Amino acid sequence: MENKVLLVSEELKGVRLDKAISLLDASITRTKAENLIDEGLVFVNKKKEKCSYKVEVNDEILIINVIDESNEIKKENIPLDIVYEDNDVIIINKPEGMVVHPANGHYSGTLVNALLYHFENNLSKIGGESRPGIVHRLDKDTSGLIMVAKNDNAHLKLSAQLKDKSAYRRYLALVTGELPYDSGSIVAPIGRNNSDRKKMMVVREGKDATTHFKVLERFNGYTLIECVLETGRTHQIRVHFHTVKFPLVGDTIYGPKKVAYPHLMLHAETLSFIHPSTNLRITKSVEPPEYFKECLNNLRTTGKLNKEN
Repeated sequence: MENKVLLVSEELKGVRLDKAISLLDASITRTKAENLIDEGLVFVNKKKEKCSYKVEVNDEILIINVIDESNEIKKENIPLDIVYEDNDVIIINKPEGMVVHPANGHYSGTLVNALLYHFENNLSKIGGESRPGIVHRLDKDTSGLIMVAKNDNAHLKLSAQLKDKSAYRRYLALVTGELPYDSGSIVAPIGRNNSDRKKMMVVREGKDATTHFKVLERFNGYTLIECVLETGRTHQIRVHFHTVKFPLVGDTIYGPKKVAYPHLMLHAETLSFIHPSTNLRITKSVEPPEYFKECLNNLRTTGKLNKEN
């Protein structure tokens, strides 16, 4: 881990920030630069700027805690629940608690460590050495389906589907409180929380974010919903429902300080996309983990989250 400081030369004047970083440091791809900026890890002259910022001569670009990709990420024999696999795509049922790729404080035990062991070099390289094959992410404590690209062509096509909304992602979530509507949409831009970079928040200057929801089941004090994402911002579902005062059960970041249930009740149940080679739609679904089903059963039988309560 190290901080990096880059100085903009005259020939790069007017270039977008994400592109300038990739040109100034060959170890950082443009995609990785964009991710670093989105994660609030890039400062230009001590200020945060967007990817579209046009750099000026002698701008000082500080990148916080960059993983040194010259140090090879270790392959680890971690079992994977593979739901689907072919020559282009892998769909994995990620367990709660698994980080998707190496980042601050998490350099082993990640999905990437497991992918490198099981698939070696048979992964796309667009995300750089720290994110091979990773097309999109799930939070550490979110369970469910995530797609991985085996080659660059598949990666580009799958990423494009996420942007043009032809890929479909359906989540199950249990929120605290009784939603007053049977269905609806939350449309609110999301950006980095300036006072805590590990958190996101609804901010006017943030990126557009839309979450569609539908009530599946009502309980005393809780509501089970399905969420369909139109965009895929960091912590999107968690931030949106926290903002409207219905935080997710078990959310230690955006929920109440005293967590009523020891698991985040958010599960990526269904993933649907157009196959990058066959152009046929692939749709896969997985049931939520046992703790998720147990919590719902407790609510149905006792009206409480936990058996002991």
